[in-house]
Amino acid sequence: MSAQISPLQLQGFEQLPKHARRCVFWEVDPATLPDDHHLADPEFEKEAWLSMVMLEWGSCGQVAQPVRSGEDPLSPPMPDDEAPCLGYAFYAPPRAVPRAGLFPSGPVSADAVLLTSIGVEAGTEGETLTRGLVAAVVADLVRRGVRALEAFGRTPEAAELADPRAVDPELRPVVRALGDCSTDQCVVEADFLTDVGFVVVSPHRYFPRLRLELEQGLGWKAGVEAALERLLENAQLAQPVGAGAAR
Repeated sequence: MSAQISPLQLQGFEQLPKHARRCVFWEVDPATLPDDHHLADPEFEKEAWLSMVMLEWGSCGQVAQPVRSGEDPLSPPMPDDEAPCLGYAFYAPPRAVPRAGLFPSGPVSADAVLLTSIGVEAGTEGETLTRGLVAAVVADLVRRGVRALEAFGRTPEAAELADPRAVDPELRPVVRALGDCSTDQCVVEADFLTDVGFVVVSPHRYFPRLRLELEQGLGWKAGVEAALERLLENAQLAQPVGAGAAR
């Protein structure tokens, strides 16, 4: 299945996968919730957060959607606006991400934007699509003059934190779940981040903070796009619009 990656529009919220619509792990401070950490309407909270960030800062998501064939074979493919998305990536200034302030490997650098979450649907070319989503995030931030992209990564050792009652008090706010949101599915794997060019700038046994300098990201982005082109015949994954243009 061919796919096109483009910035998330608020009117496309309903096309996001269920978990992406309901996940507020990064967007809501768990300290502001009742003891049961229950949200009456997580989808409303997520949509409200997206609306706020888009209004105050601009695009904060990239989505991959199936491509519909045009009548003109020479025209570029267009995403199918009615189809569910195949993958997504969210990012925002750290001041808009309450959970970011709870990680012991923080704070996020003042010149960086925070990559919070990435997800792809089952049955897709997972690694290829995930790399393409990161490339689209990088391309967007380079156009906007952002100097770096940072992320909190999850190491394999983080599996030791499955029982929150046995977690060190410093980490309890980090691993506190919100509904079906938890670190094991809402924090990007550190190994993936290093594979695509991030480097650890604040080590931590469970949740290191990693950084991608966007000057270096331009070279990395070009390399990812070249790999996507080589995989195009098999994966039939289209490049992000404009991502290969020189800046």
